[in-house]
Amino acid sequence: MRITWLGHSGFRIETAEAVLLVDPWLTGNPMFPEARRAEAIDRATHVLVSHGHGDHAGDAVAIARETGAPILGIYDLMSFWAETEKVETVGFNKGGTVAAGDARVTMVNAVHSSSMGGPAGPVYAGAEAGFMIAADGHTIYFSGDTDVMADMAVLAELHRPDIGLLCAGGHFTMDMARAAYAARKFFDFDMVIPCHYKTFDLLEQSAEALVAGLPDVKVIEPDVLVPIEL
Repeated sequence: MRITWLGHSGFRIETAEAVLLVDPWLTGNPMFPEARRAEAIDRATHVLVSHGHGDHAGDAVAIARETGAPILGIYDLMSFWAETEKVETVGFNKGGTVAAGDARVTMVNAVHSSSMGGPAGPVYAGAEAGFMIAADGHTIYFSGDTDVMADMAVLAELHRPDIGLLCAGGHFTMDMARAAYAARKFFDFDMVIPCHYKTFDLLEQSAEALVAGLPDVKVIEPDVLVPIEL
């Protein structure tokens, strides 16, 4: 398995048989070098979208058209895109599990919000979510945008993820200290990779508090487009 950060909350996850793009916001992402777009989406087999905000879902439809990869996400938004954008989607809901090549993707709860821009302001885009992604002997918990929540205890017990891709920038989501608390309190991760930080000035710029809060966990501050091999 190979995990590559695309900046902000975007990840490319390569398994033995699949290439999953999770919340791949590339266009207008200050952290992503747009000249390397083709490299980021190369051989993509599935696009996963956690919620409707533009910094997560903004490139999903375009990538689906470019690659032919189906978009997996909350039923409401997937149904809307299938009808209006004419792209292949797989709509499911929290607690549901779908196949993405050799990976098993379970949608799990998150606490945030989900909308898209409309002519008269924000419009409903289905509920916010996270994902448990099981493949190649690992289970990855992609938190999506969320705060700490008691549900994490149940998710840890049911799925036992060994890798956490945790939002940790603060302001819109839990910050580094709260992400460390969540990881320490509920999970038994071998590795944690923070995301949803550095992108804008109002977000945290360093994972120092996360590292300090998880002395027994391998915390990796990722570099954009530099693969992490498992």
